[in-house]
Amino acid sequence: MLSFFGKYKRFGLVLLILSAIIIALFYQALDPRKTLPILQPSDFNPDLVDSSMQHVKKYHTIADFSLINQNGDTITQDDYKGKIYIADFFFTTCPTICPIMTRNMADLQDELIDDDQVMLLSHSVTPLIDSVPRLKAYAREKGVVDGKWNLVTGDKKKIYELARKSYMVAKNDGDGGPFDMIHTENFVLVDKERRIRGVYNGTDRKDMDRLLQDLQVLEATYPR
Repeated sequence: MLSFFGKYKRFGLVLLILSAIIIALFYQALDPRKTLPILQPSDFNPDLVDSSMQHVKKYHTIADFSLINQNGDTITQDDYKGKIYIADFFFTTCPTICPIMTRNMADLQDELIDDDQVMLLSHSVTPLIDSVPRLKAYAREKGVVDGKWNLVTGDKKKIYELARKSYMVAKNDGDGGPFDMIHTENFVLVDKERRIRGVYNGTDRKDMDRLLQDLQVLEATYPR
């Protein structure tokens, strides 16, 4: 009897391992891990994409930039290297959606204050008005934490090009001239490779909850 069991011991062990693998694969199929899409210009409503970018279906990343923050410091893509970040476009004198967006961004800042993987980036769409002193006063009023959240100003044409060709948040084509005006409620989630992973309504609390959930999914793809 013992020799019989000994003969089939190896077979039983292999069968047990195979069964465990099958069960694990079956469980994974029933409960797959959520992943975020990598969004390309062609995935967006064409009205939100510069006409020169509407055909792009892969390899899109946020372009290099050089802007000035609320402290007068030059902020470039290198300041966000190796970081996930949330970007938006606003202006300090906006009486409608911007106060709501800024409040929601401030709430995100509070939620993520101890998460060193994540930063925030707000671009002024009225850079001639939003000087460094004005941004500094606005930052103090809204509780902006230096090093976590940059409010940036700079060349209008370059900011508007970022909005239309990098972040896909601006309606219609424009030249960044004096009569060109971008007004968007979108928050954009950008990964460590400078790819767009999600777009959210910055005036909607439910969408902020969705953003935080997606952020957790995205962070899980990067080893700490």
